[in-house]
Amino acid sequence: MSDPTRMLEGAGLGLRRALTGALAETRPAEVGFLEVTPENWMGLGGRYARDLAFFAEQWPLASHGLSLSLGGPDPLDEAFIEELKAFLDRHRVVLYSEHLSYCTDGGHLYDLMPLPFTEEAVHHVAGRIRRTQAILERRIAVENVSYYAGQSGDMDEATFVTAVLEEADCGLLLDVNNAYVNGVNHGYDPVRFIHSLPADRIAYVHVAGHYRESEELIIDTHGTAVVDPVWSLLETAYRHAGVRPTLLERDFNLPPLSELLDELGTIRRLQNEEGHNERRIA
Repeated sequence: MSDPTRMLEGAGLGLRRALTGALAETRPAEVGFLEVTPENWMGLGGRYARDLAFFAEQWPLASHGLSLSLGGPDPLDEAFIEELKAFLDRHRVVLYSEHLSYCTDGGHLYDLMPLPFTEEAVHHVAGRIRRTQAILERRIAVENVSYYAGQSGDMDEATFVTAVLEEADCGLLLDVNNAYVNGVNHGYDPVRFIHSLPADRIAYVHVAGHYRESEELIIDTHGTAVVDPVWSLLETAYRHAGVRPTLLERDFNLPPLSELLDELGTIRRLQNEEGHNERRIA
């Protein structure tokens, strides 16, 4: 089980191996928590195991999975979930999240494939989330994903996501960059999308950069700095749901740690401003 004495707060960073040296040396106070991808750390020994144990003592951990394929047609890999449970418990991980998508169909697809926005898909993925939560003995969060082809179905994305959250009784990892990417690519208002989601289900938030292929096409890359419209959507999320722990996602083209800390500073400033507004209203 997660450690009830630890909490996700403030602004967090993804723990990438290229950052471990600088993080261990400086232990920056700007970092409120770290997020680890379990598939990148499970089963490792030696130096990597020692590194992870060190960081788990220094900061609360979130864990964001890649391969569980919650919406996939193949049977859930329950042996993997049992191994995942041991990993989460060993490192006192506060919150585990996965993508509201699938990545297997008779084998790994090496991409995150979106689900159709249908009632049948709601029942299918919600049942698999409930089973995952039962094995892990914890509530998880699922992330709204970016997608690039128009989705079939009898509901819009926000209605689909909300239906899954309610039927599975799980949390939401709100990725505001994905909301922006999908809004541009599919011609909908990401502000309205965020306001359509149940605020009380939002466990934490991701914010990231992307690559603009053209005026009509953006690719979610996590390889650049966050742009102003995405920062604005983060403010929208805070106004909708209150301040939530927020992770800066940066997976490649990693700049020096000091530049990432500058972006964390922007997150913390927006959190402080919204927190001040909440206190004033109260």
